[in-house]
Amino acid sequence: MFSDIATWLLFDLIGLDPDRHWAQSLHFFVYDSLKIVSLLFAMVFAMGIVNSYIPVERIRAWLRSRRWYGLDHLLGALFGAITPFCSCSSIPLFIGFVRGGIPLGVTFSFLITSPLVNEAAIAVFIGVFGWKTTVIDVTSGVAMGTLVGAILGRMRLERLVEPWVWEIQAGDGDGGADRQSFLRRLPGILRDTLATVRRVTPYVLAGIAVGAILHGFVPANYFERYISKENPFAVPVAVLVGVPMYANATSVIPVVEQLVEKGIALGTALAFMMAVVGLSIPEALLLRRVLKPKLLAILFGSVALAIIALGYLFNAVLNAS
Repeated sequence: MFSDIATWLLFDLIGLDPDRHWAQSLHFFVYDSLKIVSLLFAMVFAMGIVNSYIPVERIRAWLRSRRWYGLDHLLGALFGAITPFCSCSSIPLFIGFVRGGIPLGVTFSFLITSPLVNEAAIAVFIGVFGWKTTVIDVTSGVAMGTLVGAILGRMRLERLVEPWVWEIQAGDGDGGADRQSFLRRLPGILRDTLATVRRVTPYVLAGIAVGAILHGFVPANYFERYISKENPFAVPVAVLVGVPMYANATSVIPVVEQLVEKGIALGTALAFMMAVVGLSIPEALLLRRVLKPKLLAILFGSVALAIIALGYLFNAVLNAS
């Protein structure tokens, strides 16, 4: 449907030449923008309904009040998956979790998963890659957050958190425990949804624009000379290239789509995306304020190794299927 709208608007109504590279890029931009922003609104609205009934502070108190015998890491990762935060905006919650008494490993599970998996990214991913790849990506992101958080929790690294984090006053809030009906909640949910979509859409459009340029102007198989399917070191190279960059998942997915189209293995492209989204210089600079350099290096190194392992696993599984 969205492709037909873009075709009608650009080629039928405006009369652009579909054989021109710039016209192909523009068609891709309009098509992906309509599709992804529509899915984005639908997913953010749906999660807004969930979050209105299960507020952040209630989940934090719930996690803190029970012993979960290892499942708390999975719950932390799942909570990270349903909260629409990028790596940098997750850090205030990270501080609140630590001060709120949630174990450091569980907090890391949340911090790792939150930028990789959220409703906005899922909406974009479904529109670009379909359900099968989306399920693989989401499952692997949650699994990585759970496993890495559990390993770091076993290492007893609390001493490597900056002392001021333990000294600040935790803000518990009122938990939002009102009992409003859905109709009374709806205006607030819509308002928050529109605010989130407005905040995220510029990044989405920027990513689509880069993907459109790649789509229209970069020759097929251009990237294979650097991180081709035959290169055994393609995955770690992709991760190293992705770490200095910074973008949220919604803006980098269209770029990943075009990398795959140009010949890069899907697992390698997903590893690149995870490195861009989950490991960034801005995140490192912010985390340095709460983590000592040794713990920061342990965290980033562990996540980087996990991403590389997932990249190789994706390539093996997807190539075999």
